[in-house]
Amino acid sequence: MSLCSYCGRDNEAGAQFCADCGKPLSKAAAFERAARAVSGEAGARVSGAAVRDVPAPPAATSPGETCPFCGGETRPALPFCPQCGRRLTAPGSGPACPRCSTPLPPGARYCAVCGAPAATGTLWGRASAERRTDFRFALVLLDDAGREMQRFERSTVDTTIGREDGDVRFPEDPFLSPLHARLSWETQGLVVRDLGSRNGTWVFLQAPHRLVDGDLLLIGSQLIRFRRLGYPGPHTPEADATRRMGSLVPSADIASLSQLRSDGSVRDVLHLSPGRDVYVGRERGDWTFPYDPSMSAQHALIRSEDADFVVLDQNSRNGIALAARGDVVLGAGWRILVGDKLLRVEFPS
Repeated sequence: MSLCSYCGRDNEAGAQFCADCGKPLSKAAAFERAARAVSGEAGARVSGAAVRDVPAPPAATSPGETCPFCGGETRPALPFCPQCGRRLTAPGSGPACPRCSTPLPPGARYCAVCGAPAATGTLWGRASAERRTDFRFALVLLDDAGREMQRFERSTVDTTIGREDGDVRFPEDPFLSPLHARLSWETQGLVVRDLGSRNGTWVFLQAPHRLVDGDLLLIGSQLIRFRRLGYPGPHTPEADATRRMGSLVPSADIASLSQLRSDGSVRDVLHLSPGRDVYVGRERGDWTFPYDPSMSAQHALIRSEDADFVVLDQNSRNGIALAARGDVVLGAGWRILVGDKLLRVEFPS
C-alpha cells in the first residue's frame, strides 16, 4: 500500500496518484504532472529534457472501470484515477456545464442536473438572439399561497425590474434595489441576471443542483452559504509518538453550510464530509430550524457524491432557491424571487 502524504489515504501498490485527492504519490508522478501542465502531453520536453514515456496502465477488468483519459483501471467510486491523477467524478475532468459545473458526457446538448444548454463561447451570443421575432413572455406576481396577483405582459428583448427604475417596478418593496434584475432574450433563451442588487436574485430549483463553492441557497427563510474547505493534511505525530484521541468518523470535513444573518454574519455552521448525507427541515433532519414556519418538516437533502454535494428538494411546500450568478436560463413555469416579490415566468402557448 502507498500512503498519501496529503490526505492520509492508503492507495494500492503501484498507484502513481492518490485515488482520493489526486495528489502524486512519487516524484516521478509529480514530474509527469508538471510536464503535462506545461505541454499537455506526457512526452513533452521540460527545460530541454525529455520526459520519460509512462508505461501503459493495465486494461480495466470490467466495463465502466476505464479512465477516459489514460485507459487505466479505476473504480467509479473513486474521484481520481490512480494511474494518471485526472479527476473522474467532479468538475475539472472534461467538458462541464457552464452553469453548475456538472461534468458533461461527450455530445451532450443539455446538463442532466440543471438543464442548461451545453453550448459555450460564441454560440451564446446576443447577435443571434436579436434575430428572434417573438419576444413575448409574462411575469406573474404570486402571493404566499401561489395565487396570481398581477400579470406583466412583455414583448421586448430586455425587461428590467426594480424599486425605482425599470420596466416592472414595485415601489413599496424595501428589499428590492432601485434597479434589481434584468431578463433578456439570448441565444439559449430567456435568461435572468442580477444587476448587483443588495439582496440578490433567486431562481427556484427545478432539478437536483450540484453545489459550487460560494453558492447561496434559500431554504425556507434561511439563507445558507456553501463553502469548500479542501482536504486537510494528515496530523504530524507528537514528539513522543503518543497518538491524539478524537472522533474517527467522519475523518475529514471538506465543505460547510453556513447560516447567514441579515447583516451577513454567520450563526450556525454544519460541516460536510464524504459519504455523509444531510437532511434539512423544520422538524426532521440533521439540521433543523423549528422556528421557521416557511420551512417544511423535512425540506431539503444535501447528498454526498464522492467529493461533490448535490442539493435536492424533498417535496417541500416552498421549494429551494439559488442565488443567480451570471446568466441563468429560465424555463416555462419557473419562479424567481426579487426582493420579496415572487414571480412566475410564462410563455405563450
